[in-house]
Amino acid sequence: MKKVILLFVLLSVCFIHTYSQNQLLVLDSYTIPVNKKGAVIGKVISERNEKITLKDSFGLFEIDKEKNIRLKKGKLLTANSPISYKVILKDGNAEKSFELVKDEFLHNKVIAHRGAWKDRDFSHNSMSSLKHAVEIGCEGSELDVWMSSDDVVVLSHDPSIGGKDVESTTAAELSAVALKNRDFVPTLEEYINYIKTQNKTKLIIEIKGTNKGKAIADSVVHLVHRMKAQAWVDYISFGMQYLTRVKELDPAAKVLYLGSDKSLEELKAAHIDGIDFHYSLFQKNPELADKAKSMDLLTNAWTVNKEEDMQSMLKLKLDFITTDEPELLLRLLEK
Repeated sequence: MKKVILLFVLLSVCFIHTYSQNQLLVLDSYTIPVNKKGAVIGKVISERNEKITLKDSFGLFEIDKEKNIRLKKGKLLTANSPISYKVILKDGNAEKSFELVKDEFLHNKVIAHRGAWKDRDFSHNSMSSLKHAVEIGCEGSELDVWMSSDDVVVLSHDPSIGGKDVESTTAAELSAVALKNRDFVPTLEEYINYIKTQNKTKLIIEIKGTNKGKAIADSVVHLVHRMKAQAWVDYISFGMQYLTRVKELDPAAKVLYLGSDKSLEELKAAHIDGIDFHYSLFQKNPELADKAKSMDLLTNAWTVNKEEDMQSMLKLKLDFITTDEPELLLRLLEK
C-alpha cells in the first residue's frame, strides 16, 4: 500500500513539474482602455511564487501588489496615442516581454470566414482576404492552420493545396504555390506581422485536427507569444484536446469549441471559453444561446451566409457570427 501511495505522489509531482515547465507567463488581458486614467490593463498569471517587477520605457505603466498592470495615476491613452507599447516583466530570474495594445478593437460580431474573399474573388486564407477583412471593418478574420514538413505553421483549409500535401511539403515549396490575385500560400508569421499593424480586427485561428494537431497547437501558441501578438489572437478547433493544450500553455487564451458532442457543462468544466456551433443548432434550440450566456460562455455561429439566417442569429444576440459574406452582414448591422 505504501508503494502505491509513494508512486501516486511521485506521479503527481512529475505532473505538476511538467505543467509548470509548459505554462507560459501570461496576462489575463493585453488591451489598454482609452481615455481612462489609471486604467487596469491585465493581471499577471504565473505559477511561480516570485516577486514580479515591470520595466517600462514609456513611463506609463506600473504593477501593483495584486500583480495588476495598470496605467500610472493620472496617465491615460487618447485616440492619438500609439497603438502598442512594449513592457518587460521579470518573474524571479526569468524575463519576458509583452505588447500592450490600445483597445480600439471592433465589436460588431462579424467574423470573416477564411478572410473576406468572396466579394473580390480572392483566395481563401490569403493575404488579400485578410487585408480586405481589415479594410471593411470585421471584428475578426478566421483562418485555418497546418504544419509543413519542416514544422512551419502555414495557412490552408484543406490537407492539400495546389496539388501538394501540406504536411509532406516544405514551407518554401508551399510559399511558391500561386493563389488568385498574385497571392501565395502565407505562413502564420506573415499573417501576424500584418495583423499587428492595426488594432481593429483580430485573428481567429482554427487548429486543424491532424496527426500533428498537438504540435500545431504548441507551435501556434509559442509563435503568438514570441511575436507578442496575444492581444490580436483567439483560438478555435474541433479538437477538444488541442484547445485544452492551448489552455495548458496559456490559461488566459480565449478558446471556443467547434464541435457539438460536448455539453455546455463539460465545456465549462474544461475551461473552454465558448461555443462555436453551426447556426442550425441555434435555430433548432433557441434556448441554447441564453443558456450558454448564463454560464458565461461566448457564442458564435458558423457559417451564416443567407440574410434570413443572419437575421435569426442577430435576434439571438450571439457574440459572433462567422460568414463568407461579411459585407452583407455589415450592411445588415448598419440598418
